[in-house]
Amino acid sequence: MTSKELLYVEDALGHEKFMKSCSVKTSAKLQDVALSSYIGELEQKHTELYDKFLSLL
Repeated sequence: MTSKELLYVEDALGHEKFMKSCSVKTSAKLQDVALSSYIGELEQKHTELYDKFLSLL
C-alpha cells in the first residue's frame, strides 16, 4: 500500500469513527422511536464500514 493510499484509509477511518459517534449521540437524544431506530441502523452501518477500512491495514 502506498503512503497516499494509507493516508486515505486513515482519513476514512476517522470519518467513520466520527459518524458513528454522532449517530450514538443523536440516537440517545431522540424521542421518536422510529427515527431513533433508523439512526441506530446508521450506527451499525458506520461500524461495519469502519471495520472494513480497518481490515485494509
